[in-house]
Amino acid sequence: MAIEVLLDAGVVTCCRRRVHLDHDPTMRDARLAPPDPAAEQRIADAWAHRGQIAQRLRESTRGSWAVVPRELAHSERVELTLSALREGVAYLWGGLLPPDHAGGRRGGAELLVRTPHGYVPVLVVRHRITDPGEGARTAELPDLDPERAAVDPQRKVRSQPRDQLRLAHVRRLLEAAGAAEPHRAIGGVIGLDADVVLWHDLDAATWPGGRTALTEYDERFTDRLAVARAAATRQESLAEPSRVLECRRCQWWPVCESQLTQSRDVSLVVRGEDAVELRNAGVSTVDKLAALNPAEESPIQWTGTTFTDAVALARAWLADLTVVRKVSEVTVPRADVEVDIDMESFGDSGAYLWGCLLSGADIGVRPGYRAFATWDPLPTPDEGRSFARFWAWLSDVRARTAAAGLTFRAYCYNALAENRWLFSSIERFGDMDGVPTREEMREFVESDEWVDLFRSVTDQFLCSHGKGLKVVAPVAGFRWRDPEASGEASMRWYRDAVGMDGAEPDLGQRERLLRYNEDDVLATRALREWISDEAGHAVPYMGEL
Repeated sequence: MAIEVLLDAGVVTCCRRRVHLDHDPTMRDARLAPPDPAAEQRIADAWAHRGQIAQRLRESTRGSWAVVPRELAHSERVELTLSALREGVAYLWGGLLPPDHAGGRRGGAELLVRTPHGYVPVLVVRHRITDPGEGARTAELPDLDPERAAVDPQRKVRSQPRDQLRLAHVRRLLEAAGAAEPHRAIGGVIGLDADVVLWHDLDAATWPGGRTALTEYDERFTDRLAVARAAATRQESLAEPSRVLECRRCQWWPVCESQLTQSRDVSLVVRGEDAVELRNAGVSTVDKLAALNPAEESPIQWTGTTFTDAVALARAWLADLTVVRKVSEVTVPRADVEVDIDMESFGDSGAYLWGCLLSGADIGVRPGYRAFATWDPLPTPDEGRSFARFWAWLSDVRARTAAAGLTFRAYCYNALAENRWLFSSIERFGDMDGVPTREEMREFVESDEWVDLFRSVTDQFLCSHGKGLKVVAPVAGFRWRDPEASGEASMRWYRDAVGMDGAEPDLGQRERLLRYNEDDVLATRALREWISDEAGHAVPYMGEL
C-alpha cells in the first residue's frame, strides 16, 4: 500500500533534517530530548491568547459565526468545516480544511472570513506584528473586512516570515477545497496587541529577489515534501544533519549531535551556508578545516565568518578550548564608576525588571546590586513606573559621577535586548513622570558610556561553543548560584512569581528571579575584570594554535 505524506505549514520554516526524522520509520524508538517546558508554556499561552480573541470577536462582530471544537476527531472537524463553508457562514473559527492529497498538505487557520468571492484566512498569533512607522495595511478590530483595510500612517510591517508562509499554506488548502478567492491572495494576522488586523498581499514582491510569499512557500514546501516522502518510504535521505540555531530546542538534537560528533562534521564549528559550501568543497570535517592554511586562498566565499577565524575555531575545537584570542592584546573600556545592567522581559509583553550593579569610586550612592521591578502581571502600566525609577537612579549616578570629575560607564551583554526595551519603554510610557525622551536615550546608548560586552567578546575572541554569557562567563571563573539559571527557565519562574495562571503569587520565585538577575550583572562584571586583568595571558592566541 502506498504511503501518503501530508504536511502542515510548520515544515517550511523548520530544518530539513527534522522533516526527515519526523517521517523516518526507523527513528520511532530513538532517544529524544526531553520536552522544553518553556516551549510548552509558550504554546499554551498562544492558545489562551487565541481563546480570548475568539470570544472578543464573537461578541463584537456582526454576521454568522461557526466554531469547530478542537477536541473533536479529525474527520469530524473537517466535515464541520466543509459544512460551514457550504452554508457560507461569515466567520469560521478553528476550521480544519480537508487534506490536499494531491499537494501533500493539511491544516487550517484560526479564522476564515467570507468575502463576496470566497474565503480568506486570518491567523491569531502571540507576537508583535507591526512596528512604529508607516505603510502597513491594517483595519482596526473588530473590523475583519479586508476591503476596509487602509495604509496605516503609524505602523510598518514587522518582519515575521513565518506568518506569511503559514497564510500561503492555508491559501493553497482553500484553493484545493474550492473555497479561495479566485483573483487575489491575501491573508490577515492579529497579533499580541490585538488592536488591528494586519493584511498581507501574498502575491506582492516583498521577499528578497522580488519573490512573493506564495512563490517562496511553494518552493520550500515542494522541497520539504520530497524530503518527507523519501524518509517515509526509506529511500536515500535528501537531508543530512547540520548544526543550525534551531538545534538548541529540537527534540531530535541528541540524534543529530551523536551523528555530527561521530563524523566530526564541520558544522560543529561553522554553521549555516558556510558549512554547506565547505562540504561541497570537500572540507566536510573539523579536522579538514583545521588543517587548512588561512594564508592561502579560501575554498569558499564566507558569509557568517572569515576564513582565518573559521580555521582558528576548528583548531580551538580540536584542542577543547572554549575561547581563544583573535588579537594579541585584549582590552575593555573601563571607568572610575561602573554600572552593570541586565533587563528581564517576558516575551513581547514587557520588561519587568532592571537590575543594576554599582561599583568603583565612592559618589555617595550605596554600591552593590539594586533592582527596579514590577510584580504586576505584564502588560501593566506599573512597568512604566519601575522603568522611570530605574532611569532616575541611573541618571543620578551619572550626574554625581560627572560632578565629582570622574568617568562613568554602564555595561550590558548584548545591547540589542536592552536597547529594544529602553526605547520601547519610552514609546509606551513616554507621558509618565521620569521617563526620558527618545533623544535623551539615543544620546546615552550612542555614547561611550554605554558598553556592550558582547561586542568586546566578539571583536577580540573566538568562541568554539558559542558566545552566550552563560558560556563565556564560566571561562572567567564565574558560576551562577541557581543550577537551572537560563532565560527560558526565568520565563517559568516569572509566571509563578506574579501568579499569572490564577494561583497566588509565589514570593519565593520573585526572590529567585532577583538572585538570577543579580548573578547576570555579577557575571558581566566578572567577565569585564577578567578581560582587563587575566585574559591577555590566560587565553591562547589563535596565531599560536
